[in-house]
Amino acid sequence: MKTYLDCIPCFIRQTLDAVRVATTDPALHELALREILKAAGEVDFSLPPPLMGHRIHHLIRTLTNVPDPYKLLKDQYNTYVLGLYPALKELVEGSPGPIETAARLAIAGNIIDFGATIKVDQSIVDKTIESSLGDKLFGSMAEFQAAVNSAGRILYIGDNAGEIVFDRLLIEQLPTERVTFVVRGGPVINDVTMADAMDTGMTELVKVIDNGSDVQGIILEECSEEFRQSFAKADLVIAKGQGNYETLSGVEKPIFFLLKAKCLVVAGHIGCDLGSMVIGRVEDFKPQELNHHV
Repeated sequence: MKTYLDCIPCFIRQTLDAVRVATTDPALHELALREILKAAGEVDFSLPPPLMGHRIHHLIRTLTNVPDPYKLLKDQYNTYVLGLYPALKELVEGSPGPIETAARLAIAGNIIDFGATIKVDQSIVDKTIESSLGDKLFGSMAEFQAAVNSAGRILYIGDNAGEIVFDRLLIEQLPTERVTFVVRGGPVINDVTMADAMDTGMTELVKVIDNGSDVQGIILEECSEEFRQSFAKADLVIAKGQGNYETLSGVEKPIFFLLKAKCLVVAGHIGCDLGSMVIGRVEDFKPQELNHHV
């Protein structure tokens, strides 16, 4: 997916959010903003938005000398959702369609995304969980189930801390011996890393690898050889969240995208309403004509 004009104000907002998480120093807030305003004037609109996001967060880590500005928030949300996990697991196992219930919860977990907005609190997570059980799915659960059943190797690419616990609920409904879970190779926003996988029990459930990159998505040429080989050999890729969609939507591969459409650009690119729960492949989507052309 390319970058659109409407992505530019989001880059600026994300810069301010992130630098304010990293430091209370107003001089550094101003410096980060000025640097990204310059960079915004040089954006290559043919490239996916997470590449600019990578530039933003690398700059902030460098300016503030804080290697993982969102660490406390990530730990907070891992702990919070782990506290919900027993009740959610009981809900899944007691439902008439456990894999659909688990998929709905996994998509609901995608609301924990501090790249889209810093204004996510636990009450919003709770409301999203509740609504997810009855909201319409944009895509086909039956086709997702069929793809899982026929896949010998499943690569599940995670997105955010906290959200990883919701992913665990879904992976427990999959043939776990066929699943490899993927985390980022380094910290960026609240994206999931190996530490999060260990803290939430994912490493005890399935094989976990990192992709060797700290981009908010999957840029294959930036990833490790181990990841690229796993990606090439996978019969099915399950990619969570907007960043993975933005970077993988143009890749020829059997990929099911699971996400909450949290911005108008992504929603338009998919062809769904803002806030939709998405479970589908690119070929299933019907992009709308975006009034965001370069």
